[in-house]
Amino acid sequence: MLQTLHDKLSGPVAWGVLILITVAFGGFFGIQQYINGPRNASYVAMVDGHEISQQAFRERYDAYRSQMQRMLRQGFDAAAFDTPERKREVLDRMINEQLLLDANEKLGTAVTATAIRNEIMSYPAFQVDGKFNPDQYRLLLNAQHRTAAQFEDEVRRDLDLRQTAMQLEAAGVVTEADVDRYLRLRDQTRDFRFVTLDKPAIDTKIDDAEIEAYYRAHTDQFQTPERVSIDYVELDAAKLAAPSSVDDATLKKRYDEQKARFVTPEQRLASHILVKVAKNADAAAQKAALEKAERIAKEAKAGKDFAALAKAESDDSGSKAQGGDLGWLEKGVTDPAFESALFALKKGDISDPVRSDEGYHVIQLRDVRPEKVRPFEEVKGELAKKYLDEEREREYTELSGKLTDAVLQDPTSLAAAARNLGLSVQKAGPFTRAGGEGIAANPAVVKAAFSTPVLAEGNASDPIELGPNHIVILRVDQHEKPEAKPLAEVRDEIRRKLTDQALAKAARERAETLYARLDKGETLAGLAAELKLKVQEQKEVGRNAVNLERPLVDAVFALPRPQADKPVVGKAELRNDTYALIELVAVKDGDPSKLDAKTREAARNQLRQSMAEEAVRGYIDSLRKRAKIEIAEDRLQ
Repeated sequence: MLQTLHDKLSGPVAWGVLILITVAFGGFFGIQQYINGPRNASYVAMVDGHEISQQAFRERYDAYRSQMQRMLRQGFDAAAFDTPERKREVLDRMINEQLLLDANEKLGTAVTATAIRNEIMSYPAFQVDGKFNPDQYRLLLNAQHRTAAQFEDEVRRDLDLRQTAMQLEAAGVVTEADVDRYLRLRDQTRDFRFVTLDKPAIDTKIDDAEIEAYYRAHTDQFQTPERVSIDYVELDAAKLAAPSSVDDATLKKRYDEQKARFVTPEQRLASHILVKVAKNADAAAQKAALEKAERIAKEAKAGKDFAALAKAESDDSGSKAQGGDLGWLEKGVTDPAFESALFALKKGDISDPVRSDEGYHVIQLRDVRPEKVRPFEEVKGELAKKYLDEEREREYTELSGKLTDAVLQDPTSLAAAARNLGLSVQKAGPFTRAGGEGIAANPAVVKAAFSTPVLAEGNASDPIELGPNHIVILRVDQHEKPEAKPLAEVRDEIRRKLTDQALAKAARERAETLYARLDKGETLAGLAAELKLKVQEQKEVGRNAVNLERPLVDAVFALPRPQADKPVVGKAELRNDTYALIELVAVKDGDPSKLDAKTREAARNQLRQSMAEEAVRGYIDSLRKRAKIEIAEDRLQ
């Protein structure tokens, strides 16, 4: 949910660090909650006594998988993606998160209520006309079946994880000399010459004996794909028959029972000015902060424009630019002391300084919305929809329980269970381990179909969740085992493979031989003339050149500087088993003196970010070395 609602992070380094410790994968996603209860058999990892449950891991992995599938679309390869190595990467990120959270707790770092409030208020999804709206906030949380407390806890965890990154970013010192060195390297250009070598003309005749030998040694490469066809029973709450109407008496009773849901609590439109001072600051700092806050309160009460004062004096970066505007607030969102003072004010009042963990607040109450109870007629439609949804869900729960019990009684057949419940047995396939069409495109279905209990033992699968209140149970109907293809069928394929290998080997050996001649002192021009090839010349090529093949540019920038005007030679492996011979002629560093202050500051931030990311990597490595980490590899499913 955090991923969906949040479109920004505080500080550029946060992106890089969250890639290190969370789902990244491209994009970001919300912090899953771990289950830290008693030790049980369902954990996939134990981190200093904290469990990472199978459920939490599955949710994280499925979210990552879905994100990659959306990004890659047709290019997504389920078989290549769902590997033990990929799953271990996701688990390692979850372990890193837990280690950081534990370390922050031991260090006594805490996310303040104000920081959580500012973060939540920054989400565009919770805003109306650019300002935080409590009604919108409550509406979206209800739609996600979340309470404010649950969501605030997720935000707290998210901010907690980002604290390390932001602290290291703030601590990073980048000197002017560092910036100059970086810019000289970043904007460096190189002059070079190169020759692209043609593929050598060799006799690539492959005889039958070679083909047969390769076939015998690599029979496993020439197998028919293993395929299955399945029978399945599907149960989807959205397709179940359910009551289409409900009488007013039932709805009125529900309204009376749930009246608290339809009460919009009192809301107050507030602004504030924060004078920041640490909770454990010495007496002198505390006194100075209080005196400043008292001065600001006095000026505001005397009629000075509160918004102007906030822009000039406030230490709250989240509201300062908006003149201290906090939007409409209700009880339970802010710091208790702040809230107590705010709800004691009258419209138009300005408070005396109020102490919180962050410092002293001067609060202005600009307006009040009294508590409002939505009448029955207004919420009748909402109540009816919820009632009918619950009835459908109740029917689904009852049916799914009966279906599961029936299949457990006879796991070798689906027919009886389906017949007794008025469901139909459907068919899909054949499909391979890479999946197929329709229901077979679902990775969970494919995984179940090829699992040992289903494929080898002939049993029905456990219920497979396809979505909310939507399951399927399957059995394998037919199993086509892989078989070796006859040599006659793959002879031409092997011939092409061996031919390509021979050409690639010849091209590599030729490039190495010619490069050795260059390295011994022959010139590129001389070799090109001998080979009747054209020497291409490039001047002032930068690191990010897009008009040349990337391997060529990388090879050029990996070469040392020429000394005494003597070219440095190299080679590059290009696409399709082709090679290039290179002469690096000159290197010209970037000139930092020609860049404006804005460009230099951007470079400084990039360096600071890189330093912080490297520091976080080191910090996480040190935490892992000291931590007791147990991983249940067999549960990474």
